[in-house]
Amino acid sequence: LMDKLCDIDYKIIDVKEDGDKATVTVEIKATDVGTQFMKGMKDAVSLGMSLSLSSNTNQLDIAKQMMDKMFEPLKELIGNGLPVYGTCAGMILLAQSIDNDSRTHLATFPVSVKRNAYGRQLGSFKTTEDFKGIGDFEMTFIRAPYIEKTGDDVEVVATVDGKIVGAKYKNQLGIAFHPELDDDNRIHKYFIENMIK
Repeated sequence: LMDKLCDIDYKIIDVKEDGDKATVTVEIKATDVGTQFMKGMKDAVSLGMSLSLSSNTNQLDIAKQMMDKMFEPLKELIGNGLPVYGTCAGMILLAQSIDNDSRTHLATFPVSVKRNAYGRQLGSFKTTEDFKGIGDFEMTFIRAPYIEKTGDDVEVVATVDGKIVGAKYKNQLGIAFHPELDDDNRIHKYFIENMIK
């Protein structure tokens, strides 16, 4: 994955499901903060990454296999301040613990999440709720997790029916829904303005 990105100007990377296939793709998001040329992991320090996957065991495993050589360097970069934004299973990749799964992945985000908390594909839904610092925001949930517990200094930025679906910790933003599936880019802007600039 990193080799394929080395010659591309980009600012935010989305790694997400392609339909029902357990594949990982890269999508370039246009932003108003310019682009950065990245020649390798050491140049990623000021890059903002967005990990957006569906909450699917096979997909998490494949993402980990594809990123295996990147996991430890990426974990170190996040620990050293790399801004990162995880949606749905991207948040699961970041979480320090997973309530209904003994595995962890990057484990840099001090929260405990519950995978598939809203049920399977048929439990997918949309709702409009307040997102702190943005206001009302339409949220698309697909086999979504939610955050059961937060660590110290974690700021809750969104809830639905009393469940935490968005939180921020230092350089990390984790949300349970998929804003990239809708036309509203205010959360991407929030991430850039609050965590990259």
